[in-house]
Amino acid sequence: MKGIIMTEQVELPKTAAGEYGWRVTFAGMGINLALGILYTWSVISNGIPEEWGWTQSDKSMPYAIACLIFSLVMVPAGRMQDKLSPRLVATIGGILVGIGMVFASFTTTPLGYIVGFGVLAGAGIGFGYASATPPAVKWFAAAKTGLIAGIVVSGFGLASVYAAPLATLLIATVGFKTAVLLLGIAFLAVVVTLAQILKPPPKGYVPRGAEPAKKPGVGDKKEEFLPREMLATVQFYILWFMYACGAGAGLMIISKLAAIAKLQVGIELGFVLVAVLAVGNGGGRIVAGMLSDKIGRKATMFLCFVAQAVLILLISRATRENSLGTIPAMAIISALIGANYGANLSLFPSITKDFYGLKNFGMNYGLVFTAWGAGGFLLALLAGKMYDIHKTFAIAYYGASIMLVLAAITVFFLKPPHHRLEAHDV
Repeated sequence: MKGIIMTEQVELPKTAAGEYGWRVTFAGMGINLALGILYTWSVISNGIPEEWGWTQSDKSMPYAIACLIFSLVMVPAGRMQDKLSPRLVATIGGILVGIGMVFASFTTTPLGYIVGFGVLAGAGIGFGYASATPPAVKWFAAAKTGLIAGIVVSGFGLASVYAAPLATLLIATVGFKTAVLLLGIAFLAVVVTLAQILKPPPKGYVPRGAEPAKKPGVGDKKEEFLPREMLATVQFYILWFMYACGAGAGLMIISKLAAIAKLQVGIELGFVLVAVLAVGNGGGRIVAGMLSDKIGRKATMFLCFVAQAVLILLISRATRENSLGTIPAMAIISALIGANYGANLSLFPSITKDFYGLKNFGMNYGLVFTAWGAGGFLLALLAGKMYDIHKTFAIAYYGASIMLVLAAITVFFLKPPHHRLEAHDV
């Protein structure tokens, strides 16, 4: 894959343009492999010493706060990477994640982990994640948007494949606090190093297979939206609602999967299910991205929402007394829940780019991404609170399934914005 340059004044990186695009893509994937420690929280929180006296609600709070802060930081971080540099913003992210986890490692209270893991690491994840996808998709033609976005964000989903068993091993061998400290130092080093590779294409670059940009005229379809213009479209609010439902349901299961395995099904190997879910999470992002390039974003969204609702109802019925509660069955359900959840993380950046353009993609997607944080924050807290009150996750399961059905229905009301350029836009 090689790109072409429209002006002789533009200087490419030393490697060929297409090759550098793939370097940026895999650097972004690597950054997300580190930042995906967020998805290992159910394993980390399951290792919190009993003598600390944390309830399930206490264990939900750092994760829920991290999701919320992550999504809110995506807005200014997206703006910064659009205007300044994805390299700089991702570097800030790596530093914050490291500092946050090191800080948390010196505390034993829910408040300490809310500040360290929830606020500082959550903000760092937002800075890093906001900087990984935009520079990568800019190197490739629109026909590959779903694929490239899927590859970059797959790292975030796949992280638990190594991080869940690694965290379990570290907690067992060096203790909980030291394990968190070592993970923080490692992720700081990895993210800051890979951030130096992130670079958008030079001005005038046109990917092979893409049509050179033509000068826009009055009456042409509007391709590029400012954030305030995007917020004035009804499509933004439809996307936001759908994203909150799809992401929130998946994040709820991710946050409690180890506890579900132990408390509901009686499986002590919760970290195995977390790792299996991560494989589905990462693979689902790539498959959904490729599928959406072929059959369309809306059709893929509908399939994923409906499938996820069914899967969550299935896991709600799993107990140690039936076949759904066996390790093979739970592994399959976990992997498929991960795949359908992960699909959201490639579908929504892709459709945001389709609807609102690339010029302000960082901040525009940051605003859409606040739905991810709101959904994860509310449903993760709901799961913990309902278990503390009723000693079951049933209400949280049914609530999430209803939200997914509503999201699937909403797909039929989603249409691209049909704004036209006016004289002052040209």
